[in-house]
Amino acid sequence: MTTPDVDDHAPLLSIIIPTFNEAANIAPLVDAVGAALGAIAWEMIVVDDDSPDHTFDVVAAVGRTHPNVRCIRRVGRRGLASAVIEGALAANGDVVAVMDADFQHDETRLPVMYRTLIDQDADLVVATRYGRGGGVGDWDPTRVAISDLATRMGRMLIGDATTDPMSGFFMVRRAVLAASVYDLSLQGYKILLDIISSSPRRLRIAEVPYIFRGRREGESKIGPMVFAEFLFLLIEKLSRGLIPPRFVLFCIVGGLGLGIHLVILNGLGLLGFGFLPSQISAIAGAMLFNYVLNNEFTYRDKRLTGVNAVVGAFAFAIVCSIGALANVGVAELAIRQTDNWSIAGIAGAVMGAVFNFGAATSLIWGRRAKRRRKAAA
Repeated sequence: MTTPDVDDHAPLLSIIIPTFNEAANIAPLVDAVGAALGAIAWEMIVVDDDSPDHTFDVVAAVGRTHPNVRCIRRVGRRGLASAVIEGALAANGDVVAVMDADFQHDETRLPVMYRTLIDQDADLVVATRYGRGGGVGDWDPTRVAISDLATRMGRMLIGDATTDPMSGFFMVRRAVLAASVYDLSLQGYKILLDIISSSPRRLRIAEVPYIFRGRREGESKIGPMVFAEFLFLLIEKLSRGLIPPRFVLFCIVGGLGLGIHLVILNGLGLLGFGFLPSQISAIAGAMLFNYVLNNEFTYRDKRLTGVNAVVGAFAFAIVCSIGALANVGVAELAIRQTDNWSIAGIAGAVMGAVFNFGAATSLIWGRRAKRRRKAAA
């Protein structure tokens, strides 16, 4: 069998661009990256989460004149971390760069990062805002403080491996990702922290400074959930996977639901309603509240809409009702064994929470994925 000739134009560098509503930035970014990289053979893989502004169509149009640009359009799933890994697994280059589409990451640093990775035989090059020569641009004091706090928390997980563990701009050897892909959390936006903490060996990390720029087009994706997902990533990694981040958020929602339950119960009592109708109304209100928040936040990557959302609400109520029975059953067993109300109550609550989480994840927010897998088979 003859060995095929090596394509001189095969990409050395694959650039992964996770996107959501970045249509206006795609064409300028492709031109800017091409100008920056010069003779370095590269490809760009845009991983788009089914953007309402049809970013995927713009990428397809650009790809007709730039064969090294392609798009992975994801339908029914979301998240920057998983988008990055999906793009990296489809990459042809031995080196993978990750950057945003909005020009906040300085594309002119790409060739410097590539040369640093090769010359220093590094596994990973981090574009840092906090090394000498780097900066955060025109951030306000509040954002600077939040970033500083997140950086300190990130170092709890990886120590002093890098000055900027929260950077979303980095370059890594594809083999490094392949070695840790099954251990990645894929939670939230901080994929660099996930990669470093999940590696089976200590990585050789180099840094290149850059100055963070303002967004050119579109709207920022930064919000409370970004920081919350970062906290969940820390919890999962520090617990070595024993505590799933989604379960943490599910329990937080449950705690808020308890507050809603008490507000409705006592409010109806003040209005003169009896305990039983007030309790039933409070249970229904808390269940609906919990379902809406879980659908919007806990399972936002599997969010139910339309008729599925209505069906899901009824299914959630059934699951929670069965969970309540499990709660009572375990609490009754515990009180017989310990004769301690507090221990029995906690045991019942934990059982109810675990049952509700497992059943909801599998039966409510897992139904569509199972149908897709069945159809594909």
